[in-house]
Amino acid sequence: MSSNTPIEKVYDQRVDRMLQRMAGVQDQEAIRKRALPSPSGAADSGETFSSQPPKPFKHVAVGTTLTADTPPTISASAAVEVDIYDAPTPNESAQNRINRISKHLIRENPRDLPVLTECDVCVVGGGPAGLAAAIGARRAGADVVLLERFGCFGGCITTVGMETLAWYRYEGTTDSEGLGVEMERLAAQMGGTIKWPYNDSECLDADFFKLVADHLVQEAEVRPYLHIMCVDALIREGKIAGVVTESKSGRQAVLAKRVIDCTGDADIANFAGTPYTMRPKDEALGVSTVFNAAGVDKETFIKYTEAQGTTYAAWSSGEWKQETTGKENHLRSPFLQTEFDEAQADGTIPKDAKGLGGSWSAVSDAGEATNLNMVYMKDIDATKVEDLTHAEMEGRKQAMYALTALKSKVPGFEQAKLRNFGTTVGVRDTRKIVGRYNLTSEDVRNEARFDDSIGIFPEFIDGYNILILPTTGRYFHVPYGCLVPIGVDNLLVAGRCVAGDKVSHAAARNMMCCTVTGQGAGVAAAMSIKQGRSTGDVDIKGVQAELERQGVRYL
Repeated sequence: MSSNTPIEKVYDQRVDRMLQRMAGVQDQEAIRKRALPSPSGAADSGETFSSQPPKPFKHVAVGTTLTADTPPTISASAAVEVDIYDAPTPNESAQNRINRISKHLIRENPRDLPVLTECDVCVVGGGPAGLAAAIGARRAGADVVLLERFGCFGGCITTVGMETLAWYRYEGTTDSEGLGVEMERLAAQMGGTIKWPYNDSECLDADFFKLVADHLVQEAEVRPYLHIMCVDALIREGKIAGVVTESKSGRQAVLAKRVIDCTGDADIANFAGTPYTMRPKDEALGVSTVFNAAGVDKETFIKYTEAQGTTYAAWSSGEWKQETTGKENHLRSPFLQTEFDEAQADGTIPKDAKGLGGSWSAVSDAGEATNLNMVYMKDIDATKVEDLTHAEMEGRKQAMYALTALKSKVPGFEQAKLRNFGTTVGVRDTRKIVGRYNLTSEDVRNEARFDDSIGIFPEFIDGYNILILPTTGRYFHVPYGCLVPIGVDNLLVAGRCVAGDKVSHAAARNMMCCTVTGQGAGVAAAMSIKQGRSTGDVDIKGVQAELERQGVRYL
């Protein structure tokens, strides 16, 4: 494009793309006109798409007047997302809009980055998916680096306080096999679990699981890095070559032959420029502040819950009104709701307290009630720092209302006090990649079978007011294609951000399923290196053979 190109052309081809990357495009038809790939299993109409071109990006300095000669690509990760990134104001010229936007951008000085380390497989995120990916890749012979932003591994278990990998395991369940079950069994052997009250699932002690995760990582000889955050992806000729990190050691690069995104939010896939879907925050699943209480009279509390006899038929009111198949209704449930309603009705807690009610998991002999999942907050975009900040502070406030209600209305909690909050809010729903294959509601509801299966998961759906428990032995195959993002090779994604629609997300987001996709991604990454192929072209039969050797059921 020459410098004589009309400003209208500059607007169309520069600014429109800038706004798309910075704020996300709401109009799906507009995206289709921009030739976004249309893989199988397209997302449902409630989702928005976003894509970015491959790096490296050039950046625009503050106050720069953009012309046709200005570099066309601007990094979304370097942009300040503010309300200014919206449609043109009435009668606003294209040039004025360009200038208005450019005032909110900065240029980072070019610099050489030290290389922290090099490896075969770099796994970003050390939660259930990341642990399974790292250990799976290492057991398949790869040199593996595992990067985690917090000071412990375990993710949602250890930092949020969600202590059940498989609470769905009622009689009749055909469960996954592999590293997720191995984690649960090891925690039990090490003395870090309590039986879940209503089936044979284990409640993991969140703090003790930090030790379990350390043991798994060290035993596998995975190379761990804690307190490190990935802030960009390194792309060479359409293939990922590593990540850029920030830590107390500064800004550094990790070079890798393969990268597995286990961030939960598809952060690395986003940095790499792959397309993704994301539900508007008023339609997305909410976030939760999980808390633990001490001073509970266990005997009195258990007698109360037994007398109440709560079942899943009761787990269907207010925020938690559920669609079920009916077969779940008679099963016992650790759900508490009427107690919170009564506390609000009589003024014990404010009437405008929102999202209170939920489940408990275990009470120890020492009187500690853990995994109190009783604060649910909607309208949170967990990819935005402002929303996360609000959720953390509001969640702690609401948790104290919840504890006040428990002390007032639940026998056994009269002398209870706060023990601790989770380190971070629990996030259920953000970005999901657009994959080579996208899981669908039909797949997870009707026992889908795939030739490229990397594991199985029971017919367990929990989200968007749907609750289906796997008591009939039904299960679906998890396809390798939902781990493979569009547009960048040698990058795989595992955990709740795998490709799929709304209802399939309510299955794939569960922690045990995250270990399935994690182990599958780790083994596939390692095997692709052995085979001398890319992750997009890996021989799936070889991957399945290695998964079987590692104890995974994939058929």
